Amino acid sequence: MTKWIDKTTGRFILVGCINTIFGTSIMFIAYNRMGLSYWLSSASNYFFGSILSYLLNKYFTFEKKDKDIHDVIPFALNITICYLLAYGLAKPLVVYLLKGMSRTICENGAMLVGMCLFVGLNYFGQRYLVFKKRERT
Repeated sequence: MTKWIDKTTGRFILVGCINTIFGTSIMFIAYNRMGLSYWLSSASNYFFGSILSYLLNKYFTFEKKDKDIHDVIPFALNITICYLLAYGLAKPLVVYLLKGMSRTICENGAMLVGMCLFVGLNYFGQRYLVFKKRERT
């Protein structure tokens, strides 16, 4: 049985910090400076951040040294599902909790909550589905 917390957990957190700075900068600049929508801004974060995340998590966090690209599709699917769930849940929740506040405040808050939800969902998806260590038979 796999332990829930091991060396991959700390590495995932480190990669997450790097990726959060990178992706969050993209998202909030796109939303607050470029005037892009909630969905386009948050999607930009995960599109560009996912490229960095894939490389760092594959080779550093989960130490998969093979050159096999077969985990690209599961990785992209995991990111997409986690993104849609996290941000799809975050926006109505935060809009409800911050009712009466401006749209900008609500959507910035929803992007922060969506990021947090995404991290948890994404870790388990990558660890147990995408980069799962395969037993050799």
